[in-house]
Amino acid sequence: MDNDVPDEKTLRQQVDRRQLQQIIAGLGEGILLIDPADGIVWANESALALHDVAELSELGTTSEGYRARFLMKYRNRHTLSAGQYPLDRLLAGETFQNVVVEVTRLQEPDGDWRRFHELRGLILTDASGRPESHVLVIEDMTERFTAEERFERTFNANPAPAIICRLSDLRYVKVNQGFLEMTGYVREDIIGRSTYEVDVLEGAANKEAAIASLREGRTIPQTEATLRLPDGSAQSVMVAGQPIELGKENCMLFTFMDMGPRKKAEDALRQSEERFARSFRLTPVPTLLSTLDGLRLLDVNDAFVSVLGYTEEEAVGRTGPELPIWVSAPARRQLEREVEKSGGFRNIEVQLRTKPGEILDCLISAEMVSIHGQDCVLTVIQDITERKRSEVELIAAIEAVMQDTSWFSRTVIEKLANLRRPGRANTPPAGLSDLTAREQEILGLMCQGLEDAEIVKMLGLTRNTVRNHVARIYSKADVHSRAAAVVWARERGFTGAAGRKPAAPTRSRR
Repeated sequence: MDNDVPDEKTLRQQVDRRQLQQIIAGLGEGILLIDPADGIVWANESALALHDVAELSELGTTSEGYRARFLMKYRNRHTLSAGQYPLDRLLAGETFQNVVVEVTRLQEPDGDWRRFHELRGLILTDASGRPESHVLVIEDMTERFTAEERFERTFNANPAPAIICRLSDLRYVKVNQGFLEMTGYVREDIIGRSTYEVDVLEGAANKEAAIASLREGRTIPQTEATLRLPDGSAQSVMVAGQPIELGKENCMLFTFMDMGPRKKAEDALRQSEERFARSFRLTPVPTLLSTLDGLRLLDVNDAFVSVLGYTEEEAVGRTGPELPIWVSAPARRQLEREVEKSGGFRNIEVQLRTKPGEILDCLISAEMVSIHGQDCVLTVIQDITERKRSEVELIAAIEAVMQDTSWFSRTVIEKLANLRRPGRANTPPAGLSDLTAREQEILGLMCQGLEDAEIVKMLGLTRNTVRNHVARIYSKADVHSRAAAVVWARERGFTGAAGRKPAAPTRSRR
């Protein structure tokens, strides 16, 4: 017999192998056929694609050649030794299932090529039970495990506290740094413990429904609960549960929000608002609280009721035009424009009408405040009616003798000034030096009794120029009328007469 002619048994094996190759060639899983003597004898297209090669020879053909080209690691990053490679285990007669490895190219140690394979090793036998074919089945798990790695990195890096519970036994399998920092636990305190030992739903309003959703793998809506900390204290949290799949296992992802800072802020805000409410009620000047949008009254204090005469029920709920306290509608609109433009104003003088019909001279100030998260306007009213009446009466008396005031002594002038401006005796007065030369010139003419029209003719200025100078004199002298400006000048010994010196104060004789 010619030794080059295969015997019947060999022919039969070759026929069976070709039939096997035809059957498995189109499978989606990668298939390698291995012969103990000849090494890797065949690979389908999927197996080549899973290794990103085009020819069988690029796999190495033998187990040694394969190891020289591809490095394998378990998922715990442990590198496989020669005897642990799936090819070597299969050739040693060992069958196995669900071996997951990470595969990289040794020729490209710094390359980006990386795959995850799940392998099964099968040994096909003949009718007598003798090994006939060794088959390595490869399933591509790259996409799944890459996604899991991304999730793992995101989960661990996320500052929001989170923990993952396995639904099959309700034990925790993952916990991130955010949860550990929030609670003070260490990882060993959490991993492997059950939801009964670390109850993340304690104190929840609908705990029974939440537990039912956990057991059935349904979403747990956000709810407030209490976490027991390692030191035995409790921490208020907002918790929600989201079903996820992790490594082919159904799990529940719990995420948390620490309610401690929020509760402290709420308590501080409540205490602040309580203090504001007490101050609002007890302040002795009329005070109003209104919405920023539309300036609708939300509240008035007791002083408002006492001074203006309108009860809380009569005032609250009304807007400015609906509240009959305004003597001048244009003045009210001016205040509203100031609020819209600047968010507030200080000491604008207006007249208000009480419920009995009395007209009050008032200074009004307003400022924006936030109440329960709503932008509001706080308005304060200062009644200056008596002060204005006293000033008017005093100035009227001064004007009666203003035709010749040169005989007033300095002491009398100062006393009149203190009467006209009570409470300001210790305030440093403005001086003539604060006025420009032109302002002093115009003030001198005012002291001599000249009106604006006469000053215009005398100085050859326009009427607007004279008015502007007079307004600046009023502002610097802190006065509001011509007579008051003259008194202010007299207080400082200024009469406006050219070359005339201030009169020296007279001494009383006994």
